[in-house]
Amino acid sequence: QVRLVESGGALVQPGGSQRLSCAASATISSMYVMGWYRQAPGKQRELVATSTNGGSTNYADSVKGRFTISRDDAKNTVYLQMNSLKPEDTAVYYCQAMRMVYVTPYEYWGQGTQVTVSS
Repeated sequence: QVRLVESGGALVQPGGSQRLSCAASATISSMYVMGWYRQAPGKQRELVATSTNGGSTNYADSVKGRFTISRDDAKNTVYLQMNSLKPEDTAVYYCQAMRMVYVTPYEYWGQGTQVTVSS
């Protein structure tokens, strides 16, 4: 079992920046993918950004150029730097880890951290 703990959620003004952190209880270099997802009220959970252990990153179109995912394998921590925040970025942000055991994927999720963008 892998435990993920997010932090950094806050109330932020439009145009502001915030950094989220996700601390893992396991070695994240062993994870195939680390990612951030978000869920706004009344909406489905959606992908924000992912980072593979091969160094590839992927972003939702809505956050490209504004958000950056990074990982510190030595600290077993993944970050999401969010710039130029918009009210539509308001959501609960979840950290996800996925590892492959042979061909079977195992997913793990954090409890989420609230980001509210409002003046």
